[in-house]
Amino acid sequence: MKLIFEKSRQGRGCSVLQKADVNYAKVPEHLKRQSKLRLPELSETDLVRHYTELSKRTYGLNNGFYPLGSCTMKLNPKVNDEIANYIGFSGIHPLQPEHTVQGCLEVLSVAEERLCEITGMDHMTFQPAAGAHGEFTGLLLMKAYHKSRNDVKRTKIIVPDSAHGTNPASAVMAGFTVITVPSTSEGYVDTEKLKEVVGDDTAGLMITNPNTVGLFEKNIIEIAKIIHGAGGLLYYDGANLNAIMGIVRPGDMGFDVIHLNLHKTFSTPHGGGGPGSGPVGCKERLAKFLPVPYYKKNGTYSFDYDLPESIGRMKAFYGNFLVVVRALAYIETLGHEGILEASENAVLNANYLMSKLSDLYEVAYSAPCMHEFVLSIEELKKSHGVTAMDIAKSLLDYGMHPPTMYFPMIVHEALMIEPTETESIDVLDEAAEAFRQIYKNAVENSEMVKNAPINTAVARLDEVNAARNPKLAFRFTE
Repeated sequence: MKLIFEKSRQGRGCSVLQKADVNYAKVPEHLKRQSKLRLPELSETDLVRHYTELSKRTYGLNNGFYPLGSCTMKLNPKVNDEIANYIGFSGIHPLQPEHTVQGCLEVLSVAEERLCEITGMDHMTFQPAAGAHGEFTGLLLMKAYHKSRNDVKRTKIIVPDSAHGTNPASAVMAGFTVITVPSTSEGYVDTEKLKEVVGDDTAGLMITNPNTVGLFEKNIIEIAKIIHGAGGLLYYDGANLNAIMGIVRPGDMGFDVIHLNLHKTFSTPHGGGGPGSGPVGCKERLAKFLPVPYYKKNGTYSFDYDLPESIGRMKAFYGNFLVVVRALAYIETLGHEGILEASENAVLNANYLMSKLSDLYEVAYSAPCMHEFVLSIEELKKSHGVTAMDIAKSLLDYGMHPPTMYFPMIVHEALMIEPTETESIDVLDEAAEAFRQIYKNAVENSEMVKNAPINTAVARLDEVNAARNPKLAFRFTE
């Protein structure tokens, strides 16, 4: 497929502008471009065909099954988009006077109330723009808390070896030293090893529950007691909240700080459909450190900038507002019973698909899973030379997006699969059949799997070369 610049032909265009009915403003010479703006020149037909062709090469939830583990790639209801597009939401300006955006401030207030109810937190800020940004924000809250108590020796954050890679990265960015705690052979945090690494220098523990291998940390109350007993704080990575919302709350497990992924759990566009939103919730004792401004209600809504112990601003204005609108529309549409049913169905779907594959594939952890499960392709690699990458590439030929590959790293040749609650039993059966056929091909004709995909627009790419020598800009030849 040619780039849009390669399709450009001098003199072509697709716009007809009417003569201006106002006087032209004279642009000062020093503000004018000194060289021609090199934009592609195309007819309307060229332009429509270009973007239509691009859309055919883009895979999303509208195309089919998207079981990307720990990403919760579920349906984004179009009604949420419609509500977010209301002119009273989409047409506002961030510098408008507060009295002209009372409805928008009410959206933030109600969203905070609903999310605090779901998570068991006392306060919520919507400034962070994504999950990792939320992690960084939450860690700064923890740091400010310890500093306010003159407990500056607390410089270490404990992270399980199964954690998302953003956890240790965020901790380092916030100025902490990362200590890794191992998992048991069953996939849970090793509490005895945890006791060995906590101390008076422990700032806190970052963990998600269910954890990254799809298991609910059954010892979470004990873990909370260990951390709190050492004077640390407990941080909840909300990436996997989709399995437990409406059932159990992180705040009731002992967590002090939490970030959410509205673009995962609360069904707003994810990935290329973004932007995201990673609101951070906290218990009352951390509220005074929340980012500024924080809105308040005293008859009317207003922003409060008088927060002397705040960690400061984390993003311009008040975060990605329209993502919050979508999330609130989702929550209000489902209500308490619907939120609960969504989680139950997410867990049901994951266990159903796992059961359909467990007689052929090696399931990394045999216990009933929550929202996702992990397969290990290690034995298939040893016996037939077929890797997790080969299985993932083969799935492309069946019209499926591959699951998460080689993560978590504590499972060799891992494939992490999350069906979500929005897939029907028919889709799950089709996915199971695809996995089973690929396994059969791997055993009977491994070269077929190693050379996949064969039915896609391009064959298997040289990913190493693409990563090391990326071509990120079009180079003009003249």
